[in-house]
Amino acid sequence: MKYVTIFGSARLDASSEHYQKAYKIAKALAAAGYGVITGGGGGIMEAANRGAFEARGDSIGINVILPNEQQLNSYCTKSQTLNSLSERKNALIKDSFAFIIFPGGFGTLDEAFEVITLAQARLRDHKVIFVQRDFWTPLFNFLDNLVNLGLVDKNSYYSADNIDEIIDILLL
Repeated sequence: MKYVTIFGSARLDASSEHYQKAYKIAKALAAAGYGVITGGGGGIMEAANRGAFEARGDSIGINVILPNEQQLNSYCTKSQTLNSLSERKNALIKDSFAFIIFPGGFGTLDEAFEVITLAQARLRDHKVIFVQRDFWTPLFNFLDNLVNLGLVDKNSYYSADNIDEIIDILLL
């Protein structure tokens, strides 16, 4: 089975458009035979695990022990709890061939830059897909400056707004 890791904010609830989109995309991915891996927490992670769970797919949560925020959501068919964020990030990356990045804060940015770095260094052959172009436009503008200076490779990441675009990228 091919696995897709979905990153995004733990702080967005079910009323958020990003939560709803993550749920629908993960449900469609699981229905298409992909396993879904998340950090196992709330927000976007819960939405993705819920979508995969309701499609009867693999819904994996890689949890971490944090003082205030992180609790494993109830939509994981398999889970693992680790002691540090760096251990969790490695576990989230190691079995996936693609990474879908939803809006999020510093944790999401850390995860996004890790997988982009691995893609650019050709240390892993995987796809990095940012979802919600309008949210990520300021970051893309910054990255375009780096591309124009020859500092990064534009082909290290993609952007998409719907499941059809995501599936097309996954099939490349």
